[in-house]
Amino acid sequence: MPDLLIELRSEEIPARMQARAAEDLKRLMTDALVEAGLTYGGAAAFSTPRRLTLAVEGLSPESAAVREERKGPRTDAPEKAIEGFLRSTGLERAALEIRDDKKGEVYFAVIERPGRPAAEIVADALDTTIRNFPWPKSMRWGSGDLRWVRPLRSILVILTSEAGAEVVPFEIAGLQAGDTTVGHRQTAPAPFAVSSFDDYVAKLRKGHVVLNPTERAEHIWADAESAAFAQGLELVEDKGLLAEVANLVEWPAVLMGEIGEEFLELPPEVLQTSMKEHQKFFSVRNAKTGRIEKFVTVANVAAADGGATILAGNQKVLAARLSDAKFFWENDLRVARGGMGDWLTALENVTFHARLGTVADRIGRIALLAGELAPMVDAAPATARDAARVAKADLASEMVYEFPELQGTMGRYYAEAAGLSAEIAEAAEAHYSPLGPSDDVPAAPVSVAVALADKLDTLTGFWAIDEKPTGSKDPFALRRAALGVIRLVLANELRLPLDRFFDRGLLLHKVALETQGASGPELQALEDFADEVADHGVFGAAIRTVVAAIADRHEGAASVTRIAEAVPDKSDDLLSFFHDRLKVHLRDEGLRHDVIDACLAMPGSDDLTLLVARARALQEVVGTEDGENLVQGFRRANNILTQAEEADGVEYSFGPDAKLAETDEERALFAALDTAEAAIGPAMETEDFAAAMHAMAGLRPAIDGFFEGVQVNSENQVLRRNRLNLLHRIREICLSTADLRKIEG
Repeated sequence: MPDLLIELRSEEIPARMQARAAEDLKRLMTDALVEAGLTYGGAAAFSTPRRLTLAVEGLSPESAAVREERKGPRTDAPEKAIEGFLRSTGLERAALEIRDDKKGEVYFAVIERPGRPAAEIVADALDTTIRNFPWPKSMRWGSGDLRWVRPLRSILVILTSEAGAEVVPFEIAGLQAGDTTVGHRQTAPAPFAVSSFDDYVAKLRKGHVVLNPTERAEHIWADAESAAFAQGLELVEDKGLLAEVANLVEWPAVLMGEIGEEFLELPPEVLQTSMKEHQKFFSVRNAKTGRIEKFVTVANVAAADGGATILAGNQKVLAARLSDAKFFWENDLRVARGGMGDWLTALENVTFHARLGTVADRIGRIALLAGELAPMVDAAPATARDAARVAKADLASEMVYEFPELQGTMGRYYAEAAGLSAEIAEAAEAHYSPLGPSDDVPAAPVSVAVALADKLDTLTGFWAIDEKPTGSKDPFALRRAALGVIRLVLANELRLPLDRFFDRGLLLHKVALETQGASGPELQALEDFADEVADHGVFGAAIRTVVAAIADRHEGAASVTRIAEAVPDKSDDLLSFFHDRLKVHLRDEGLRHDVIDACLAMPGSDDLTLLVARARALQEVVGTEDGENLVQGFRRANNILTQAEEADGVEYSFGPDAKLAETDEERALFAALDTAEAAIGPAMETEDFAAAMHAMAGLRPAIDGFFEGVQVNSENQVLRRNRLNLLHRIREICLSTADLRKIEG
């Protein structure tokens, strides 16, 4: 069986597109080959800045012949139906067969397709692949209409078998496929022919091209680490930068350069970010001091002078960049030492969202909420409010304007420069976290309070204006914000009633929206309502009391009533969104969705710590044999009881009488229920879900025995009613821990 080798050589492909493009080439080609009837043993795709390569092993030499029979219309069918059938098969009427069928004579088409050689199929598949390649951005060049990420320069397509290498006949946009390519642009530009994938890789390496991007990355990292170690320093790990740099070079040459002495006192994050963003340099750190002292750059050629000329040019450009960073840093420090007031004033003119006000408005809301959250996270309310007021001040700084990714990090430095406490400085940096599923979760109380307030304000704000995620679209990163709240709550084991804070945030946002167009009594009513919510919190049924009181004082309370009526549905919807995020988050932990659903149906589902503790305890029980059998017994009891209640039109919820028990199994079940109830009640009050669940699982033998030895629907109506009431007791005791009706299986 032949092996296929394809190389599409072009001008430099952007680094960020290469890995995806290689996978797309592999997927599109192999799918097309298989669809055309070929098989293959394995496939691998590679990329460099100037080429996409696909190697397919063990390709079948031709597709198999195909014989297909297709039933058509009856012979006396309308002419249009017969013509449509002929068009779909590509046959003439004379080629159709007439066969007897249950409803008369019908046409049959016998379609035979001979096998096609692999070269022909490869050419067709490659033409379709190139013309429909899913580049994020592409361009036309020359006089043709073909689009590619950068101008295509050559195409190599060969099939290699024991008989040798065969060029696949193929042409597109004036480019004729061949068996030649070139090596490195500077050091090996002369064309050379290849006869197989191994020959191709070996000759590319001889021409100073490393085909495999993983190998290039490993080479860069090993050489950079060795260079740093040799000078008693350490390389700062950056996997994203490593992948990018590996896709910028075909023949990596690692060089270490100096950072000017005048820049070494800049914060290490500033040095690292500036060098990474502008020059794609790796930072080299002194492990003892934490200072960034040198950099590593990767050239695309091993220079004759050892890289001295390259380094001299890089260091000159770097000095200019770092001079700007130093200027920003010194200017920012002057503002910070003055209390950051200028920045806070500037944020009054920065719009956060057209309908949600300025960044300064948002800071005010976060500060109020952080103060309310503080007691629940063991933080001082005044400190939490102070931290929230300055946490986003660095957004107006010159450094963050230049490097937005340093927001928070610079906030910590500026808070320290302003003489603020370590708690406040830490909150300025940590309140954005966690940003993703693997990001560290803040643990310091003030940081937790501000981080929660920041994310809850974002979520309730966008829910208030109906800007929720839809499908894969989430332009305001609300899923990330919800996951951040979930991780903050669970990691810090917080007992946070989310419903209350959803109601509060939604009310304040809705009031602010209504206030924008209000005047007179209506404006006064809205302002009074906002003050009441901000000062005291208005939750649940208390909302109605406050609304009624405002209606008595103001004629314009209709908008207040409208807000109060809209908030509960939005609050419930936001909580449902959180529950969906929680299920996704807990999937890696192994918690089953049906177990979580069973716990969501219980009171207090907005307390995520309580909810997860209940779910873990339930999963531990239902994962045992006793737990599985108990669920089956509960389901049987619930089904019998539900059917009887529907048939009889009554509810069997009155206390069963143990004196009416006729059998030992009945008496054993009464005793077991008494024992379980005595244990479950106190355990649930103290939120000892594990004890409650195990007490519930202890019912399994008695329930099994009851169903094996007792006929529930006895002809004696007194006994039947008593036994149905006993089933109701089983249901109520089991449902007091979790809604077992949600458990699957």
